[in-house]
Amino acid sequence: MKRIIFYLLLVCPFASFSQNLHLDVFGGISTYQGDLQNRRFTLEQSNLALGLGLSYDLSPKFSVRTGFTYGKVEGDDKKNTSTKGNEIRNLNFKSNITELHLGLEYNFFNLEGTSITPYVFAGVAGFHFNPYTKDSAGNKVFLQPLSTEGQGLAAYPDRKPYKLTQFSIPFGGGLKFSVSETLQIGLEIGLRKLFTDYLDDVSSTYVDRTTLFNAKGAKAVELAFRGDEYNPTLVYPPDNTQRGNPKRKDLYYFSGIRVSKLLKGETRSSRGKSKTGCPGRVF
Repeated sequence: MKRIIFYLLLVCPFASFSQNLHLDVFGGISTYQGDLQNRRFTLEQSNLALGLGLSYDLSPKFSVRTGFTYGKVEGDDKKNTSTKGNEIRNLNFKSNITELHLGLEYNFFNLEGTSITPYVFAGVAGFHFNPYTKDSAGNKVFLQPLSTEGQGLAAYPDRKPYKLTQFSIPFGGGLKFSVSETLQIGLEIGLRKLFTDYLDDVSSTYVDRTTLFNAKGAKAVELAFRGDEYNPTLVYPPDNTQRGNPKRKDLYYFSGIRVSKLLKGETRSSRGKSKTGCPGRVF
């Protein structure tokens, strides 16, 4: 009998909680940090980001969240006001980001007993990117096939072509407000730890001009070095001249508003006592 009572007390907090399903809608901005935009948190060169997902409450404080987010990131040496001198390098890029993510969220306070709580989340994501630029004639050119830093060339066996679909680790937090029993609004920022330094197609050093020309053609040489567009007296740098900083991986982040609407489950007022006889409110 004592064992039965023990198990009932153990299960009671979860049995008394209705595991609710929410529809999540995100709207905000996407921003990148890397060789062409050094500031970690900034509104400079940000773009619109949108997302749609679902979250499932495991308890009043823990939820599983999943969803799809779309955004656009960009960087331009001429607009990178945090680092003087890089405008001479004159590189720039843009890329659409499509992401699928899955993670765990933790609320510091139970929203059944308060109207506001800070929260944090972390998980895993798969994302697709494809950096591009416009050449001097205004034509859109995707950068990955050009091997601007020798990726995939026989002369540079240590530089492998980077994949356009990769994994990342999303993490972040925010402040959540309970507007009603079925509606919550969160102000959040979510960073993505990446395992590539080529989100912007810039990472290490320039490669030999002739080698790049013979392997990938004149367009690759033109877009690997664009200093001559800024100053016509500048010439293509020697092999192994610094182009980027490989010691710091790129990252991107989404910041904005997340609205969660209850789709399925019981509200506090409709629950009362559970069928197990446990109190309706848990810690």
